[in-house]
Amino acid sequence: MEFGRLDPIDGDGAGHTLRERLVSTLRRAILEAALPPGTRLVETKLAERLGVSRGPLREAIFQLADEGLIEQIPFRGTFVQAFSLVDVEQVYSFRVLLESFAFRLVWEKRTPEFFRMLDLRHRALAYAVYAGDQQQAIRSELDLHGLAYESSGHRPLVDTWHRLRGRLHFYLSLHQLAHGRAAALPDAHDDYVAFAKGDDLAAMLREVEQHMLRGLDTLRTFAAARAPVDGAG
Repeated sequence: MEFGRLDPIDGDGAGHTLRERLVSTLRRAILEAALPPGTRLVETKLAERLGVSRGPLREAIFQLADEGLIEQIPFRGTFVQAFSLVDVEQVYSFRVLLESFAFRLVWEKRTPEFFRMLDLRHRALAYAVYAGDQQQAIRSELDLHGLAYESSGHRPLVDTWHRLRGRLHFYLSLHQLAHGRAAALPDAHDDYVAFAKGDDLAAMLREVEQHMLRGLDTLRTFAAARAPVDGAG
């Protein structure tokens, strides 16, 4: 598949390593559709296009695969993550079920340490948001949501969360791009944390659903515009 503007990496890294500059360049190209969903990434051609060696490029691809932006399929190759409106809807509805189940399991197991970790992760997210570090903010947001899973004592649930996390990172990146901002709003998780520290499980479950669906209409519109074939990928 042909792709759009993708300039060679500038030799002046301004303190950043070549791998970091490659990650930033490729991430932007994916999110801005210079590398459209489903594009096959051939290392030799991409390295030539960017004017770099394959070693640091491969490291950058591995990092972006961890972020859910790139998919490495055995015996087929490396591709920009595909997405569709159907995929967005299914992932979000599945996440509501998973997180609700996690809170049902953990509710009676919450300890002072759980509340301390909840506050720590909430503060880490706030720091990343105020610093304008989009990718760190996304990682911190997923860390915050991950606490209920990690504390549930349910190994298959935790494994499922880890497998889903990369895809969610991809969608959260798109979510911020759709809203035209660098990171989540500073107070976006205040209610979520308050309910998670409260005494009303039913209220927490309602907040989980509302939190997941909040802003989803914007992402639906964005995904529909970016995915010409509904249900592909």
